[in-house]
Amino acid sequence: MKTTPEHDQRIAKMIFGSVYPHYIKKVESKGRTIEELHQVIEWLTGFDNKKLQELIDEKVTFETFFERAALNPNAHLITGVICGYRIEEIETPLTKQARYLDKLIDELAKGKKMEKILRQ
Repeated sequence: MKTTPEHDQRIAKMIFGSVYPHYIKKVESKGRTIEELHQVIEWLTGFDNKKLQELIDEKVTFETFFERAALNPNAHLITGVICGYRIEEIETPLTKQARYLDKLIDELAKGKKMEKILRQ
């Protein structure tokens, strides 16, 4: 399934800090912790807790968030369907990166083992 330019722009301009509380709620409601969420985010982006909080305070968009990220070299191993899109078929890099994050958080909430989530 191909994303539309409007869809890609909507993701690019979304404020990361406005979505972050939803990530917390999703993982905590399934018995996972904020620490595990941060571990997943750090694995994908390289952002530690301090940097993550700075980005939230700065109100960065997903575009800026991923521009500043040092994407994990194994991120390409994240595959499957999330939000109706097959990740490996998404052509827009930013949209693909945002869906990587969505997929990791979804796997965390579904109770997958951390070694599998972090592609180890």
